[in-house]
Amino acid sequence: MGIVAGLDSSPDFTRIVVCDADTGAVLRQGYAPHPLESPEGGGRPADVDPQAWLLSLGEAAGGGLLEGVQAIGVSAQANAVVPLDSQGNTVRPAMVGGDKRSQVAAADLIDALGGREAWAQAVGSVPQAAQPVTKLRWLARSEPEAAARTAALLQAHDWLVWQLLGRPARRTTDRGGASGTGYWSAAGGGYRPDLVELALGHQVMLPEVIGPAEAAGTTPEGLLISAGTGETMAAAFGLGIGLGDAVVSLGASGSVMAVHPEALVDRSGMITSLADATGMHLPVVTTLNAVRTLRGAAELLGVADLESLSELAMKSTPGAHGLVLLPYLEGERTPNLPHTAGTLAGLRRESMRPEHLARAAFEGMLCGLADALDVLRGRGVDVRRVFLLGAAAELPAVQAAAPALFGTQVVVPQPADYAATGAARQAAWALGVSQGTLDPRTPPVWQGAVAQVLEPGEELAVGQAVRQQFVSVREQTHPGALHA
Repeated sequence: MGIVAGLDSSPDFTRIVVCDADTGAVLRQGYAPHPLESPEGGGRPADVDPQAWLLSLGEAAGGGLLEGVQAIGVSAQANAVVPLDSQGNTVRPAMVGGDKRSQVAAADLIDALGGREAWAQAVGSVPQAAQPVTKLRWLARSEPEAAARTAALLQAHDWLVWQLLGRPARRTTDRGGASGTGYWSAAGGGYRPDLVELALGHQVMLPEVIGPAEAAGTTPEGLLISAGTGETMAAAFGLGIGLGDAVVSLGASGSVMAVHPEALVDRSGMITSLADATGMHLPVVTTLNAVRTLRGAAELLGVADLESLSELAMKSTPGAHGLVLLPYLEGERTPNLPHTAGTLAGLRRESMRPEHLARAAFEGMLCGLADALDVLRGRGVDVRRVFLLGAAAELPAVQAAAPALFGTQVVVPQPADYAATGAARQAAWALGVSQGTLDPRTPPVWQGAVAQVLEPGEELAVGQAVRQQFVSVREQTHPGALHA
């Protein structure tokens, strides 16, 4: 079929992969950091001129990288929102990430609609600091003049697709990106303009939501541009996950998502109901404490790094001699305990050794993520294997405990640019449909991720006993919290 490219515009850089459209084999790659100014005190800026994304894209595509490419797919950071005026110019820099200034706005919006359940019913998610709908509320309250001039809204991948096409009159997005905005319902499959008005104070133009295999358009040079999608959805597509699969991401915080045929409306707000890049759904449950639990334990024990902590934990045994850590160090979202603290239970003289605390930290983190998996399973989501992502997935202590604690096969893919690969796969799908060689309901079959496969095996019973030990402590300390 030819050659396609996928570009992933993350918060810090642009990556481009050029792939064989039939097999997905990566032929060439490009990379460039975003030319961003760090705010005082370091960290990531909360506002970014979207031109920085274009400059980075141009640099990453240098040296003839895109020569011979017939179609491009775009993946970009979730939650970045670009407000445009009536002429299509940016009203102010794009609002990216989630910061403290949006937390008050989120609480404000939750109250304005009548609580968490009302939001969950309306759009499948409860406003959080990072979401576009929350940023709109902040904009209306803090920069009313900019809010008043805002006539249209785009997310990062929508804006990049629009720029690549030469800023046509038609602006598009996809289900995946739209489902993260807080004003599009995955269950209903449509926008809620009333929620935009609730947040921003007036109606605006929103991009047309096109199907997973549809093209957003063609450049004057004849290059087909696919719908594009959010980074999470592109990574899931690049990994090749399907029904029966879940993805557990180990960052400072953790997330668990799975493929499901329908949108889940969760009144508690623990499940965020996103759409994927294929026409299916991606229910997501997040935990506030994943690798930050390990880093805290490493500091407490005075070990140099997570590899050393893993080595120490492997000197202990499953169950850490009865030591249980509820890892709610930053409060917690799953269960919903925003103001709680962590708990260390089961202290006995024989358990007060560094290796047992190290083991309890790994088991506590993984049991917290197993709780999140169980939230999905409890709603009928089928989980037959778990893809484990993040640098911590390579740690021996994680790999030793995860299959038995999750109660299923665990797949640890080799590190790769899965979001960029997913964007390229979407491009290949749109190209095949446009040429009449692919069905718009069936994406191209590409080579799966190179991965290590871990089975629970004989450790399953032991792992489930460790899990029960964790659940008992959680129920004693926070009765019914996970079912609230």
